Amino acid sequence: MALGRTYAVSLVGMNGHVIEVEADIGQTLPAFVLLGLPDASLNEAKDRIRAAARNAGVPLSRRKLTVNLIPASLPKRGSAFDLAIVMSALAAAGDVRGCGSTVFIAELGLDGRLRPVRGVLPAVMAAVAAGHHRIVVAEENEAEAALVPAAEVSSFRTLADVALAFGADASLVKLPDPVLAVATAAEHAQPEHLRDLSDIAGQQEARFALEVAAAGAHHLLMVGPPGAGKTMLAERLPGILPDLQDDDAMEVTAIHSLSGDRPCAELVRKPPFESPHHTATPASVIGGGSGIPRPGAASRAHRGVLFLDEAPEYERRVLEALREPLESGRLVLHRASGTASYPARFQLVLALNPCPCGLASGKGTDCVCTAQQRRRYFNRLSGPLLDRVDLQLAVRRVGLADYADAHAAESSAVVAARVSGARGAQRERLSAWGIATNAEVQGRILRDELALPRTVTASLDRALELNLVSARGWDRVTRVAWTISDLAGRTRPDADDVVTALGFRLQERAA
Repeated sequence: MALGRTYAVSLVGMNGHVIEVEADIGQTLPAFVLLGLPDASLNEAKDRIRAAARNAGVPLSRRKLTVNLIPASLPKRGSAFDLAIVMSALAAAGDVRGCGSTVFIAELGLDGRLRPVRGVLPAVMAAVAAGHHRIVVAEENEAEAALVPAAEVSSFRTLADVALAFGADASLVKLPDPVLAVATAAEHAQPEHLRDLSDIAGQQEARFALEVAAAGAHHLLMVGPPGAGKTMLAERLPGILPDLQDDDAMEVTAIHSLSGDRPCAELVRKPPFESPHHTATPASVIGGGSGIPRPGAASRAHRGVLFLDEAPEYERRVLEALREPLESGRLVLHRASGTASYPARFQLVLALNPCPCGLASGKGTDCVCTAQQRRRYFNRLSGPLLDRVDLQLAVRRVGLADYADAHAAESSAVVAARVSGARGAQRERLSAWGIATNAEVQGRILRDELALPRTVTASLDRALELNLVSARGWDRVTRVAWTISDLAGRTRPDADDVVTALGFRLQERAA
């Protein structure tokens, strides 16, 4: 029986499923039948594969070729199956051998070149987890695939090279003419603009709030007039966050592999920063698209910062959809064709003006907005969303005296060292519960194992009785108090830490 078998990977969100690719050569008239729920782009592979194999000198059989993708119940999408399909067809014809449990992940050009595909990192991770360690990819995807421990990665430039490596007759294989090499990710990379906290004049309270947010992974809201420095502060938050640990870096890199337009040559160690425009659609921020939904800005900001400037100008649906990942750290997107789950544990930073015209700061004598316009403007941010934001800060205008003292401003490196120390204290304290930052501590733990004396939480308890904070707000203020204590090098918060944390919670309300 003329039957060939190879393996590929189908991605559904971040989850990869190893696909068995079977090829059978029948005795009937020439045809190419592709089974196993392929989508339109995968169905087009039949024509690409025939042309690529012919131009590589290993043409497909002229008899009926039937290719089956197992399991047939799982929808398959994209061009990453091309190489696995053609290798199974060649194995069925006896032109290649020794494919065994090798996983093939690459798109084919008509001239037989192997083209890079998105999502190679999560695909290789899924293959290795399923016991398939031998991986074949395009040259441009080699560095990305090699990031996975225990993966035995082989990369090739053309289908002819792959066929030769798997025993094809060297006298028949045709190597294509040299072509201009595809630019690598490093060649595309733009020099990173270093944004340092020392660039910001004044704003001592805002700088401290930013440090607390970084130390405890807390969400932050800033209200202030145009030009006060809200965007500058938000852009400098990633610079004081610690580098990502191995597991987090692998997860973040996998997301960028799925959504990026070029291969990832190395692990993403720096916390990502996403700042979608206020006209962005829900699909672009939360994730979506035709077929299986793809990650949006919220998932690309995983373990980093999602900054929404002019927050009230975003669609209400976008803002409300963020409530789920703020609590769970995941986004689950349901579509008729399938469900995709993406990690989305980001730090949310919201910035907005004090009113539509932006002049209702200080005495507010220049403001032309009515009280109704101001209420309508702030009501675009719902109470449940704001209740999930730990630090709510009023950012004041910078004065001439602030510029005079600008040379004394601390750099990001100095602040980052304190943040790193605070994160270390949190990891040591919270390791028993499998969490790393104060922002992830559950309320049950705060009221039991990490309970503070009533004398320490007296101001917070009073605010709860007066309905100035909710039960969720009580937990969040307590988490911030622990972070302030960690930054100061104390083992437990005192009453002043709780008052400071509560002040951040009520500051925007008072403003």
